[in-house]
Amino acid sequence: MAVFVSGSREATEKFAERYARTLSPGDTVLLEGEMGAGKTVFAKGVARGLGIREEVTSPTYAYMNDYGGRLFHYDCYRIESPEQAEALGLADYFDAGGICLVEWSEKIAPLLPADAKRVIIRKREGDEREIEY
Repeated sequence: MAVFVSGSREATEKFAERYARTLSPGDTVLLEGEMGAGKTVFAKGVARGLGIREEVTSPTYAYMNDYGGRLFHYDCYRIESPEQAEALGLADYFDAGGICLVEWSEKIAPLLPADAKRVIIRKREGDEREIEY
């Protein structure tokens, strides 16, 4: 894995925009990091890198936001079990041909594709973040 150190939200978004260009339809990326680490900021950059102009917001209460079938952004923080996620149909999107970004993926670990990529975001001083990918 490689590491990028970001000094600001804007730098994190720009890095994620470039990272998006390395992804292929059907890829799943697990976004790991504590609350407030910048997972949704990263998702905004990925969306922009994919040419999505729609505003990207955290899907905390919706569980998953669908951006035109090209990007599926999950927030599994409120998911109680993999069975709940499956009952909600969340696992169906892993085979829908879009890119899946999954926050709090450990909540649905048994449902995740075996070849999922991983991005770990760690808070440092101020707005600085260490992004391992």
